[in-house]
Amino acid sequence: MTNLSRTEIQKREASELPSVSNHLNKLLENKTPAVFLDYDGCLTPIVKQPEMAVLSPEMRDVLAELAAVCPVAIVSGRDRQNVQQLVQLDNLYYAGSHGFDISGPDGMHTEPGGAAEALPILDEVDKLLQDELKDIQGAIVERKRYAIAVHYRNVAEEKVAIVEKAVDSVLSRFPQLKKGLGKKIYELKPNLDWHKGKAVLWLLDALELNKPDVVPIYIGDDITDEDAFASLQEMGVGVLVGAHDDKTAASYSLKDVEDVKAFLQQLTYLAKSNREAQL
Repeated sequence: MTNLSRTEIQKREASELPSVSNHLNKLLENKTPAVFLDYDGCLTPIVKQPEMAVLSPEMRDVLAELAAVCPVAIVSGRDRQNVQQLVQLDNLYYAGSHGFDISGPDGMHTEPGGAAEALPILDEVDKLLQDELKDIQGAIVERKRYAIAVHYRNVAEEKVAIVEKAVDSVLSRFPQLKKGLGKKIYELKPNLDWHKGKAVLWLLDALELNKPDVVPIYIGDDITDEDAFASLQEMGVGVLVGAHDDKTAASYSLKDVEDVKAFLQQLTYLAKSNREAQL
């Protein structure tokens, strides 16, 4: 398995990336895709409250049709059970909490990142942050199984620094945790060498997809997806949806959720055609 070191990762501005839809025929030539997608911002638009990100019936149908012709996994910062309930498809794989909690068909379930020991610390930090930020209007402290997400999308601009200061202050007391960044979010996660990229590589191994005739495709929109883009840079395809606040290790782009849906439909058609041609 090829995995680029951090010094070798190639990064570009999102505006420099070509649309993956225009290159799919070549990328998929005589190959089967293995598709990995973030949830928020890719399958549903970014919304003010996490619980408002409901998957449309049309997108669910598109995912179901794609999963009938190739492996499909949702890789999310959300709790695995939460994203599984939102998607409601049994033939997909789900990697929640940035890959610390993975499940799939035929009873697959594993927690490969080694984060279980951090659960009591996350409980304690959750209580501290809830107390620290209770008077900051718009701040949301969302406890996940293996992370705490502090949302500041609805916080007044002049109060955002207070939110970050509270997060950093609590973190300084708990070296077992680290801070991750996202779109209008600070995330406290176990300070372990595990992330979405390693979860994708783990799934490729577990599902025996490390083959020359399989092309892994990862679709994400946020800074947390950069680990997956970097992990696949020499062995697969990284697709950035929209843009975020940094350069990206993705090789291609899609504009928005509707663009993702159209791409998945195109991917399904080509994957099905390739499979029928090989029979």
